[in-house]
Amino acid sequence: MRLPINIEELLSGRAVEGDRIEYKIGWNPDAIYRTICAFANDFDETGGGYIVVGVKEENGRAIRPVIGVDSNKIEPIEKEMVGYNNLIRPYYQPRLYIEEVDGKTILVIKVSPGERRPYKVPDFITAKQKTYNYYIRYNSSSIVPKGEYERELINLANRVPFDDRGNDQIKLTDISPLLLHDYLVKVKSSLADVSLTDKMELVLEQMDLLEPVPEGWRIKNVAAMMFCERPDRFFRQSQVDIVLFPEGREKNPNNLIEVEPIRGSVPMMIEKTLSYLRTNVIKKQILKGHLKRLLRRMKNGHTF
Repeated sequence: MRLPINIEELLSGRAVEGDRIEYKIGWNPDAIYRTICAFANDFDETGGGYIVVGVKEENGRAIRPVIGVDSNKIEPIEKEMVGYNNLIRPYYQPRLYIEEVDGKTILVIKVSPGERRPYKVPDFITAKQKTYNYYIRYNSSSIVPKGEYERELINLANRVPFDDRGNDQIKLTDISPLLLHDYLVKVKSSLADVSLTDKMELVLEQMDLLEPVPEGWRIKNVAAMMFCERPDRFFRQSQVDIVLFPEGREKNPNNLIEVEPIRGSVPMMIEKTLSYLRTNVIKKQILKGHLKRLLRRMKNGHTF
């Protein structure tokens, strides 16, 4: 399988926040599976995380060149993971990718938020006598939640975020190959080389944009938000509304201009909104305080 994002972007920390990446010098299943459990529980709903094996870190940053993993150990590790995955309660299966970096082989374990959380795992998955616990991420560590944190984690059961839910109404033909390809090129993913005409389902599956169901799979809402030309067909409020008050809202609230709603995929709406603001609203290039934060949040895809 191909890693959905570029491995260089991942190692540099530019593609994923530091607290969502954990580097391991070698294969240490006890520590690794505690982290897998924590990422799968996604307590802060940040989108899971990545565990990179064969890389030394310093102050949360990957040290280059990487150390790598002995290629003769990769197949045994894959077999071990099959057994260890069965020990997670309820069952959970992370994705394993094999990447070549600095002339060495490294392993990348991608852990998406689990649909059946909360999850428990043995404190020491290799031990004969196993004691199970929940795990969550706290800053850059995987810890056992206590008291209020444990109660809050348990309350996450069956609470799947809206964007992660499968949608029966969304079909493969609703996903724009052009928008998807442009995104894969932008993030420098090797999946950009895969033919979306023949293997759209495969690409979406590797990007974790399909929800497994007994009859096969359903496309997740986030796929339509990002890669559908008109996601408002599925989500009626998927648009940006801009209202201008030329004299100020407090001074004359009745004098207003309603801009035609901006629609399209989420990246397209962000781009068009920023373009409109730059052209029609921002008269000076002095960005301070709340306006600077507003533009930054819009650029990063936050909602209000």
